[in-house]
Amino acid sequence: MMIIRRAQVILNKLKEAFIDLLPIILVVSFFQIFVLKQPFPNIGDVLFGSFLVVLGLMLFVEGLEMSLFPIGEVLAQSLARKGSLFWLLLFSFALGFSTSIAEPALIAVADEAGRIASIEGLIGESPSEIESYALGLRLSVAFAVGTAILIGVIRILKGWPLHFLIISGYGVVMILTILAPEQIIGIAYDTGGVATSTITVPLVTALGVGLASTIKGRNPLTDGFGLIALAVMMPMIFVMIYGMLIF
Repeated sequence: MMIIRRAQVILNKLKEAFIDLLPIILVVSFFQIFVLKQPFPNIGDVLFGSFLVVLGLMLFVEGLEMSLFPIGEVLAQSLARKGSLFWLLLFSFALGFSTSIAEPALIAVADEAGRIASIEGLIGESPSEIESYALGLRLSVAFAVGTAILIGVIRILKGWPLHFLIISGYGVVMILTILAPEQIIGIAYDTGGVATSTITVPLVTALGVGLASTIKGRNPLTDGFGLIALAVMMPMIFVMIYGMLIF
């Protein structure tokens, strides 16, 4: 009986993951069949790969619900109850830094940016120079996200309105866009998105919600969210400054 129940739970979660991916499947299928009017190449591989994607999405969401969300909330609540502002702020910065530096999407974009910068003659062609440039991008983004989470936690503690920080931050982004070298602007805008991906978002969201639910007078819905918005914005600022320094 227990095995049957577990099987039903797994099937339901697979169904939910499939429904989440269904719009993508329909769009791709429509253009392949009705616009390009061509059959799918290697249909067996496509179907098997699609199943792996659905399975992977199910396992990823399940892992978030079982581990990352609870861990982030418990750590935030424990540090808040401990009453040590220093350790809470240090943990916030370290969490933002460590999750960003480990983001696969950021690693891929930084490596590609280093390769293109070398081809365009902006940096040398040696592997060490390309790696140094890519590492500088990753560190800039990681410091930016760590700083963003630090500011976001202070916002929750102080009760600052989120829109003031967002408006002033994007004002700085607009000024730096005028001043920064054009070679770095596109990369800077992209890093905001890739820095907040599969690893960063769940932990940072859990941190904000856990902290807001612990502090008296804070609402998890209105105060707990918004950290990701800061984490998207801040890398643009840091990466453009990085470009101004190296170019």
